[in-house]
Amino acid sequence: MPTEKITIKDKSFVPFIPAEAIQNRITQLAQQINEDYADKQPLVIGILNGSVLFAADLLKKLTIPCEIAFVRVSSYQQTSSTGAVKQILGLTEPVKHRDVIVVEDIVDTGLTINDIRKQLLAGEPASLAIATLLHKPDALKQPVELQYVGFEIENKFVVGYGLDYDGLGRNTAAIYVLSE
Repeated sequence: MPTEKITIKDKSFVPFIPAEAIQNRITQLAQQINEDYADKQPLVIGILNGSVLFAADLLKKLTIPCEIAFVRVSSYQQTSSTGAVKQILGLTEPVKHRDVIVVEDIVDTGLTINDIRKQLLAGEPASLAIATLLHKPDALKQPVELQYVGFEIENKFVVGYGLDYDGLGRNTAAIYVLSE
C-alpha cells in the first residue's frame, strides 16, 4: 500500500483502500454477478466518468455474455454533492425487457443513483441491479437499493481509482481519503 500523501490542487490525501484490496473485492463481486446472471445476457451501464476504472476491471472478470454502455451524469462540485443531477450524455441502447446492471463508482447521497434508476425503470427493463464500488451509508439523503457493494466507507471525501477532486486524481490504482 502506498504510504505517501498525494496533493491535488489545494488538498492533501492519504492512502485509504489499497489497490490489491480493490482488485480482490472486484473479483468477488464479479463472481457473484457471474452466478446471479449465469443464464442471462445483461446490459452493463457504467456511469461516467467515475466508474470507468471499476467498470473496466469488473467487466474483465465477468465470464457471462454481456453488453456495455455508458451514461454521463454530474452531481459534484469540488468536494460536496450539489444535490442536482444533470444528465449530460444519454443512453442510446434500449433497456426494455433487458437485464440491466448499473455500475457506479460511489453512492453517497443516493440522489444520482436514484435518478438514474428512475430513468432506467421508465424504460421497462426485465430487471435492474446496482453495483457500486463504494457506499457511504451515513451520507444518504434518499434510501437506495444496492445489490453489489464493494466497500462501505465512512462519510469522508475520497479520490483515486476513478474518483476525483474537481476533475483531478482519478488515475490512481488505490483510493485516498482527504487528510484531516
